Amino acid sequence: MYFWSVSTDFIHIYIYIIHIYDIYIYISMNVTRSLLDDIKTKQLQWYGHVQRMKEGRLPQKVMKWRPPGRRKRGRPKLTWAEGIRGLMGEKGLMEEDWK
Repeated sequence: MYFWSVSTDFIHIYIYIIHIYDIYIYISMNVTRSLLDDIKTKQLQWYGHVQRMKEGRLPQKVMKWRPPGRRKRGRPKLTWAEGIRGLMGEKGLMEEDWK
């Protein structure tokens, strides 16, 4: 039992050291944005690009298509469009802004 408690302490110390080292690398490389911020920005850019397309284009049809039938039971999974709408709410954007 003692072995496991000591080994988990070492693991926590190791993880802490790695975290400090990561922060040091971010500071030394002047990283200001995270990868997640870049992904969200690109998603919004793609959404705006598709919204500005002419009617009848395939990407617009795919984005507006809703599959027939019901979803499986349980907690509903967040769709890509619902995620974009939430992201637009965070940024204070409206759907009319794209047109």
